[in-house]
Amino acid sequence: MNLDINLIDIRAFVVIAEQGNFTQAAQVLGCSRSHLSKQLLSLEKFLGVSLIIRTTRTQRLTEQGEMLLTQCQQALVQIDQIVAMTLDSAEKLQGNIHINCVGGVIGEDILVALVNDFIKQYPEITIDLDFSSQRVDLIEGHFDIVFRMGELADSSLVARKLMDIENRTLVAPEYLAKYGQPQHPSELNNHLCITGSISHWRFGHRQDAQAVDVAIKGGFKCKNGRAMKASALAGNGIVRLPYLYCANEIAAGQLVNVFNDWHIPDTPFYMLYHKDKFQPERLKKFIQFTMENFKRYLPDS
Repeated sequence: MNLDINLIDIRAFVVIAEQGNFTQAAQVLGCSRSHLSKQLLSLEKFLGVSLIIRTTRTQRLTEQGEMLLTQCQQALVQIDQIVAMTLDSAEKLQGNIHINCVGGVIGEDILVALVNDFIKQYPEITIDLDFSSQRVDLIEGHFDIVFRMGELADSSLVARKLMDIENRTLVAPEYLAKYGQPQHPSELNNHLCITGSISHWRFGHRQDAQAVDVAIKGGFKCKNGRAMKASALAGNGIVRLPYLYCANEIAAGQLVNVFNDWHIPDTPFYMLYHKDKFQPERLKKFIQFTMENFKRYLPDS
């Protein structure tokens, strides 16, 4: 089947057949009779059949023309309905939003609270929230919005920065009592560490421009912040975590800072979405809601 047929030519044929002559059809379509004649000739040439027999006084459909007209009228009605539904869906605050986010406190506590309040305000919008930790592709993964930590490489997406995440190098006092206190990041090679998706930790000195990268090893690796915190609380090693993941444990003295003079740089946190000038209204509202309200869901905010 040849799929290169011109929909505009088909619509012109239908209007010519319905109006009964080229003059009225040209008025309906806002074009000249000669232009319509060229469109009909193009369609007949493409199909290899005559669709309308024309004389100076009248016109009539051929058998093939009558068959084509019936089918095309039905198809064009369906196309018009689909276009109307598409426009309606884009303009109305309804439909589904597919979101991917990191898990842990940010996804499971902060973002879930934001999403729940958004749904209350816009009950006709539904949310599919996914916590897959791998770097997803918005197009291949069919996601409308992705929330990500860290610097970004894909310039084809719109990136809206939501916050900078403060990171801490932490340990349970129980671990320090057993293995001692490291004085320099390079000494982490002699200690047990709890790792997630990053196996190299970069440190900067608080007083000068010194920086050091350390390859991390340990007995427990997990990409879930809550699991990493639980392992550190159990005394199984030194962990790198966002402060907001363990503020209560730090306040209670269950976890303490490993270094005073060395720190891990803050991690930016972004909301990402496609560049789309025809963005559905539901996405516009969610993006606006997130930008205006995200920080009020942070602990102690």
